[in-house]
Amino acid sequence: MNMDLDKIVVKIEKDKDCLDLPIPRLASKFASGIDLYSAEKETVVLNSGDIKLISTGIKISLPVGYEAQIRPRSGLAYHNGITVLNSPGTIDSDYRGEIKIILINHGKKDFFINRGDRIAQMVFQKVVYPVLKETNQLDQTKRGEGGFGHTGIKSLPEK
Repeated sequence: MNMDLDKIVVKIEKDKDCLDLPIPRLASKFASGIDLYSAEKETVVLNSGDIKLISTGIKISLPVGYEAQIRPRSGLAYHNGITVLNSPGTIDSDYRGEIKIILINHGKKDFFINRGDRIAQMVFQKVVYPVLKETNQLDQTKRGEGGFGHTGIKSLPEK
């Protein structure tokens, strides 16, 4: 299979205390996100209901026009109730600090995070830079201001 895939170069710098950890990578050939690992020196206990900031030990450099999004890992969410609190978290192309993950335990049991555990994934996306124009009136649509469940929860009739 010869596919013309979009590729970008993302530079990754590992903290000097994290040389034992693998560089983030795709878990499968066509995965959308790269796995991020806990770089915490000690096991972190994420009690039920707790929120903690977990270090990854990496910094990145993205090309202008791209962002990185931090997203939960589906297995952690389904099996343990662990998710990224500000999902998706955004890393802008001009940010050069360490990537840290805000995890929350929505599960009923305490969850243990060990050094090297895969805790989240990072997906890269193109960014559109808007030109904002102030106006006194927006164009009208059939939907209008309807939001927050205005269509209900039952199936909509076929059209």
